[in-house]
Amino acid sequence: MNQINQVAIVGATHGNEFTGGYLLKKFEQFPHLIRRTSFQTQTLLANPKAFKVARRYIDKDLNRCFLSQDLQNSTLSSYEDIRAKAINQILGPKDNPQVDVILDLHTTTANMGLSIIIGNKNPFCLQLSAYLSAINPLVKVCLTETDQASSLLKSLCQCGVVIEVGPIAQGVLNADLFLKTESLIYTILDYLEAYNQNLIPETYDTLTLYQDIGTIDYPRNNLGEIQAMIHPQLQFRDYEPLHPSDPIFLSFDGQEISYQGDSIVYPIFINEAAYYEKGIAMRLTKKQELINISTLKFSP
Repeated sequence: MNQINQVAIVGATHGNEFTGGYLLKKFEQFPHLIRRTSFQTQTLLANPKAFKVARRYIDKDLNRCFLSQDLQNSTLSSYEDIRAKAINQILGPKDNPQVDVILDLHTTTANMGLSIIIGNKNPFCLQLSAYLSAINPLVKVCLTETDQASSLLKSLCQCGVVIEVGPIAQGVLNADLFLKTESLIYTILDYLEAYNQNLIPETYDTLTLYQDIGTIDYPRNNLGEIQAMIHPQLQFRDYEPLHPSDPIFLSFDGQEISYQGDSIVYPIFINEAAYYEKGIAMRLTKKQELINISTLKFSP
C-alpha cells in the first residue's frame, strides 16, 4: 500500500463561501485539531483577496483555472490565474503533486446537504466515499468526470475531494453547517490515519453514486434574459428523482415548463446562486449503485 504523507485542507476557493475560510482560521488557531501522527496536514486559504472582500472572485472563478494548459500559460494574468499558478506550486505540480489528498471546502445556496464530490473513480476515493456515506446517511457522493472537472482545484491530485455543504447564503456563517463540515473533516482525517496504520475501519462494498451527466439552463429570450424560475415543486429537491414531463420551470406569465428528457434523472445544485452567470439552472446526475468496492486496488 502507498503511504499517505501529505494532506491539504483548502478553504475560500470562492471568497464568499465563509465556512471553509473560517474553518481554516480555526485550524490555524488550534492546529492540534487536524494533527495526525502518520501524515502532515497543511491548510491553504485559496483566494485570500476575494475572501477579504466577501466576493466569489476578483477577476474570474478560481475553481475554473486549473487546466494544465492554463497553468502553463504565462499570458494569463488575472488575479485568479496568478493565484492558481501559485497554488499549483504549493500543492502540485499537477502531473506530480506534492500532496496525496486535497479536501476543498465549499458551500452552496442549493439544498445539497452534506455532499462529497470526487473527480474520478480512484478506488481509494471510492472506498473513502463508501465509508463516509455508510456511517452517515446524510452524506451524498457525486462524481464529475466532465471536461470541466480537470479545471477544478481538486484536480491537482488523484484524490481530490470537494466537501460541498448547503443550503447557506453567500457571505454567511451557519453554525450547524459549520459544525457538520468540521466533523466530516475530522472523520476523513481519522480514516486516512487508520489507512496508514493498516487499521481501516469496516469496509463497505457498495456505494450510491450520483454521476454528473450535464446541465440545464434557464429559459432565456434572444437577449439572454431569464424568462422563467425554478418550479416550486422542484426547488430544494436536490438528489430527488426527476421524471420526464415533471415541471422544472415556471415562466413569468405562469406557464409550467416540463423536463423533456427520456429517463429519470437526479438534479443537484438546483437554483445555485453562483451558477446564474454560468448559464446553469441545475446539474443533472444519474444514480448508480457500485458494488465490490473493497476488492478494488487502493491507489491514493
